[in-house]
Amino acid sequence: MRDERPVGAVPRWVLLLLGAAFAAHVALQAGRPSAAPIAHSLPPAPSAEALSLAAFGERALLARVTMLYLQAFELAELDYERLIAWLSAILELDPRSDYPLFAAARVYAEVADPARSRAALEFVYERFLADPDRRWPWLAHAALLAKHRLKDLPLARRYAQAIDRHTRSPGVPLWAKQMEVFILEDMGELEAAKVMLGGLLEGGYINDPAEAAFLKQRLDALGTRR
Repeated sequence: MRDERPVGAVPRWVLLLLGAAFAAHVALQAGRPSAAPIAHSLPPAPSAEALSLAAFGERALLARVTMLYLQAFELAELDYERLIAWLSAILELDPRSDYPLFAAARVYAEVADPARSRAALEFVYERFLADPDRRWPWLAHAALLAKHRLKDLPLARRYAQAIDRHTRSPGVPLWAKQMEVFILEDMGELEAAKVMLGGLLEGGYINDPAEAAFLKQRLDALGTRR
């Protein structure tokens, strides 16, 4: 369970920073005409080095505070180039945090604009590569979004393939490492799917008899398809 600090334990300067950030944002929005676009209201991101200096040793705490500041901006009108720069800086400030990747996969990628969604998903993919065994859940979600929301099976396969190739921890569930097989099946790449399933079954990767039986059943079913 994550160790959360009570508000009283938060350094005063951090609370002042958060309050000032929100106050400035509210003031900016109040001064705008109601019809004015706010796509550029998010300022350019600071460097990770600047955030690190501002943290005074409280890197994880400042990362959470900065994420809260970032989420105060209107989602529909965000400049995604700036957004991703902010997310990157925050993740560099606290590489152990799941917050930036969670927000990218579950908030910023789940928008109606395909170009913005793809930009957020690519951010997740690129940052996954730096720590695959911890960050695979967000790339798995990215693969599902690519498949079901974007209807882009090659992109979904690319993400699923990365999970299979780059994760090493026994804690990564088999369903996540098998995602590419089922995407290949959806793409009509039946021979490639059969090769992958056969490799899983013959390579000693599956210790659960129920999982092995399920995959054998899928392999047999693929063998009857043309």
